[in-house]
Amino acid sequence: MNNIALGRYLPLNTIINKMDPRSKILILLVMMITVFLPAGFIGYVPILIFIATALYFSKLKLTYALRALKPMIWMFIFLLVINVLVMRTGTLLISWGWFKVYSDAFSQTAYIIIRLTLMIILCTVLTATTKPLDLTLGIEKLLKPFEKIGLPAHVIAMMISIALRFIPTLIDETNRIMNAQASRGVDLENGTMTEKIRAVLSLIVPLFVSAFDRADQLADAMEARGYDPSATRTRYKVLKMTNVDYFAMAFALVVFAADLVLCWI
Repeated sequence: MNNIALGRYLPLNTIINKMDPRSKILILLVMMITVFLPAGFIGYVPILIFIATALYFSKLKLTYALRALKPMIWMFIFLLVINVLVMRTGTLLISWGWFKVYSDAFSQTAYIIIRLTLMIILCTVLTATTKPLDLTLGIEKLLKPFEKIGLPAHVIAMMISIALRFIPTLIDETNRIMNAQASRGVDLENGTMTEKIRAVLSLIVPLFVSAFDRADQLADAMEARGYDPSATRTRYKVLKMTNVDYFAMAFALVVFAADLVLCWI
């Protein structure tokens, strides 16, 4: 199995896979809002229960969902360093001349890391259990009422779907370019700052060239097939919600309400 989890669909025969994409998108939005409620660390407990339930019924392992966090480890370290240098509130933990470390630096970093982790896991469950075409259709259906005010629902849904589809492709391409550059003697980890910048440029430039080339190929393929975003189209697959969808949305609302209550405690 590929190491890239976010954006990759897994064709498993599970209850979550069979759910209506609209309900899964709405649940994701509710859970995203819940993640940012100021309920403290205790507020993450209901969210974790919801995620554990979703992982169980989708037959996804937690280790698979956490693979998407690997590229963000350096960002987490960077956030910790910045907070240690900037935060000046809380209990003083370390004092060494001008260098002082306060407890809020670690607590704020923990909040950010936990929130990002929860959001990435939720997004991974969505993309792993929903086909890209179904995701496009679900987003389009949810945005359909906004077409009355001029919002291009189909175009936005197609853009989001294509972006999600190419996340694992671009990450795979990045790994291939890194391996190719390493075989040519490019060191992305050691050396001076100037050498590191040159090494990063040797990675970014071919990645952008490859991304634009893939975009051109995709545009040519869509034009060759007569794709017209403004054309009136019918759907072979008609979305229909079931009791499972309503139960899952109710579960998400219960988690949201629980965190709201914790905000007032």
